[in-house]
Amino acid sequence: MTAEIPSELSGHSGRVAVVTGAGRGIGRAVADSLADRGAAVAYLDVSYPEIPVGEGVRGDARTAFIRCDVSSKSSVNSAFGAVEELWGHVSILVNNAGIFWICPLEEITVDDWEKMFAVNVTGSFLCSKRALVGMKQAGYGRIVSLGSTAGKTGGSKSMAAYAASKAALMALSKSIATEYAPHGITSNALAPALINTAMADGIADLADRIPVGRLGEPWEIASAVLFLTSEQAAFITGAVLNINGGFLID
Repeated sequence: MTAEIPSELSGHSGRVAVVTGAGRGIGRAVADSLADRGAAVAYLDVSYPEIPVGEGVRGDARTAFIRCDVSSKSSVNSAFGAVEELWGHVSILVNNAGIFWICPLEEITVDDWEKMFAVNVTGSFLCSKRALVGMKQAGYGRIVSLGSTAGKTGGSKSMAAYAASKAALMALSKSIATEYAPHGITSNALAPALINTAMADGIADLADRIPVGRLGEPWEIASAVLFLTSEQAAFITGAVLNINGGFLID
């Protein structure tokens, strides 16, 4: 007998979610969307958000801003400890925190290279490692990591460090999917391109190369995250979803 197709997404209400880099841009849109769906949401960011986050600001959902440097093991452990003390184990993790800059390969210093990987890859590793403990015990978890089209193509403009870090992050996402699928945990990645945030300021001129004719919006990324973290996406793991208006079709 075929199961009835649900009319709307489920699986967010009552869950505990952590979104990194949630102070602004894509991360803020994702965190707000999860809170709107009834999840308790920890907005993690290295700096305070432009629009304050306070307890209960999203209707009935519980929300809190927690300062966290994802590249620091002690900072990540402290942040997750605070979340667990507030609401219990984390069942939804969105690895969104990241940094970006354009720099020719021969001008990239070792320090710059290592910083890019520390935030974009090691940060997601540390957060995933910390969240997976509770997810495995509960037999349920959803992890979504923000990769990039640059991680597939190498990027359009002198972004070797960024592209390499995003490729590594998307591979990490797949590895988590394979290892933790038997425990009811899914791990997927998104590969967006040219989203209308401050990070795109230096490459907004590439918008005319997008077949749909415009930049993407943060809420469009948030919509994909809502689906991949829902009950309806339980059979999807190890995927990398393009969200790029046709910029890359592979």
